[in-house]
Amino acid sequence: MVVINHEYKLTSSVPPTRMWKAVVLDADNLIPKIMPQAIKMSRLYRETEELEALRSPFKSAKHRIDGVDEENHIFKYSIIEGDPLMGELESITHVVKIEAGLNGESVIKTTSSYITKSDNHTITEDKIKKGKDKAEAIIKAVEAHLYAQPDAYN
Repeated sequence: MVVINHEYKLTSSVPPTRMWKAVVLDADNLIPKIMPQAIKMSRLYRETEELEALRSPFKSAKHRIDGVDEENHIFKYSIIEGDPLMGELESITHVVKIEAGLNGESVIKTTSSYITKSDNHTITEDKIKKGKDKAEAIIKAVEAHLYAQPDAYN
């Protein structure tokens, strides 16, 4: 087993509290609506969320919510089943923190841990970058939705 850690940062001109409400607290409703080409359906269960992808290389994924700190805008979740694990990973854990930038924008910091099933794996920076690119696409779609709907998530 190998643990591969990766950190990245995204910014959005949307204020942090509004971004938090949209991209974390209401993600299971909002993201399938604004990105139907990526996520067909989201079902929230007690401790896990199942996503069914449409027109994506991943057909399904099960996420476990590990922690939500509403005061500090920190969300921790793990992908525990499904295609994103590529048959090589036990899990992927993401810790997402949304904080205010100098001008009131959102600074979204993500730390991801990829836990492999064995020492022999093909997890590369390129594969990790593809996941980051998908996260960035979601943030940009949420941002566009929030600008089009100025009263949403205030």
